[in-house]
Amino acid sequence: MTDDVPASRTPGIPAWAAALVGAAAGLAAVSAGELFAGLVPGAPSLIVAVGDLVIGLQPPGAKDLVVALFGTNDKLALQVVIVVAAVAIAAGAGILARRRLRNGAALFVAFGIVAALAGLRDPLAEPLLALAGPALAVATGLAVLRGLAVLAGGTADTSRAVTPASPVVSMPDWDRRRFLIASAGTIGAAVAAGVVGRRLVDARHGEEVVTVSRLPAALQPAPPLDAGEELAVAGITPLVVPNDAFYRIDTALLVPTVDVGSWSLEVRGMVDRPLVLTYDELLGMPLFEQYVTIACVSNPVGGDLVGNALWTGVRLRDVLETAGVQAGATQIVGRSVDGFTAGFPTAWALEPGREAMIAVGMNREPLPARHGFPARLIVPGLFGYVSATKWLKAIELTTRDAVDGYWIPLGWAKDAPILTQSRIDVPASGASIPAGPTEVAGVAWAPDRGVARVEVRIDAGEWRAARMSRPISNATWVQWVLSWDAAPGRHVIEVRAIDAPGDAQAEEPTDPAPDGARGLHRVSVNVG
Repeated sequence: MTDDVPASRTPGIPAWAAALVGAAAGLAAVSAGELFAGLVPGAPSLIVAVGDLVIGLQPPGAKDLVVALFGTNDKLALQVVIVVAAVAIAAGAGILARRRLRNGAALFVAFGIVAALAGLRDPLAEPLLALAGPALAVATGLAVLRGLAVLAGGTADTSRAVTPASPVVSMPDWDRRRFLIASAGTIGAAVAAGVVGRRLVDARHGEEVVTVSRLPAALQPAPPLDAGEELAVAGITPLVVPNDAFYRIDTALLVPTVDVGSWSLEVRGMVDRPLVLTYDELLGMPLFEQYVTIACVSNPVGGDLVGNALWTGVRLRDVLETAGVQAGATQIVGRSVDGFTAGFPTAWALEPGREAMIAVGMNREPLPARHGFPARLIVPGLFGYVSATKWLKAIELTTRDAVDGYWIPLGWAKDAPILTQSRIDVPASGASIPAGPTEVAGVAWAPDRGVARVEVRIDAGEWRAARMSRPISNATWVQWVLSWDAAPGRHVIEVRAIDAPGDAQAEEPTDPAPDGARGLHRVSVNVG
């Protein structure tokens, strides 16, 4: 009779205990990686590195689905899924380790290799640290796997099969309590270390990376808004959205940390005189201000992935004239410090009357880190995914065929003018309101054609003209309001915008992909 356990027999560590061993080890590994990233500048977060890898490998249509499910919480949702998946895989490794510890260890090593390769893809990470973090995580995970496996009744020998005296599947009470106490302590310590590490990581990638306290005065400041350019309606979206309320959609799981002391903006490609501008040199150029409404192509009908702000910056036209755009340069590609790219037609940016800009300020403050500090592109009339490169490091002149921006291979349109759209802010859908006079209000936009009028209808009746705020410019949205004598019952309210050329927004609904959502925003209310 042999001492080895046949394949058909159950080893002495219960399956639940083996899974708990693996899960605790996996959580310890992830937390060690996050703590290392938090304590050591330049070390990438393993969660973020794997998340960036997932984003880079996403199939066409994934962005639209994820944003539809989670909105602006899509990045948090992805990171939670990564942690849960890592712990689940580690639990499987614990079960594999019941028979041979090295089988479970191999799964940890494989996951570490994936994390290391993902970290090396980060252009802002130090390569040695991108390797050191996963190595530390794997070592921590294996130490915990080995230690808890011994407590659970396994073996510390990584080369021999687990060979208990008999195929029991339960532990004595004291051994069980000791094992559970050790597992709970390990999980608690891992969670604490992970939380500390993540807070340190987030702090290093937070608003404090903006080291500039003020901007130089603009040579051409925007005039102050007057009373006719903003409506006083309770619940309506502000005409100018505050920085902390402005939507954020990008591919960065963590806000890139940019040191303005070493940062520079390169203008290259099909230009006669390539340029390299430091932050101080950029601020030293003539600055101007303009209100511009920007929008995300993923914004659903009635969604809030759109906003209007006062942007301060340098005219892109002036920079390109200094560089000397060569004949045949039909595309401008913005490149971010994190590797993101977005491209738009050169002719669009240079068309008279349109002021594409390299923005350095937002609502008369330096660009917040989450909105692109130290510089970003703002191109009136185009969806952000083809134009509004944040954390800008290079502007490249090329041809339309030579480069596809980040989102184009994933099925999104290469030409992406913002559609004529409108939204009802008040009353909210499903609201109960009293009978009698009430205000229906919201916003409408058609940059950079401009909104000519907004119309509202109740219960599919006649379209009625709403009162609009006076447009700041063709590049911005307007607010609108309609006085309605609400009768008791359930009612459906719809809105549509008509742009300056006279085209009404499309009524036939479409998905956001590939070039923006179409359809009318409608809300249902109960009047009592």
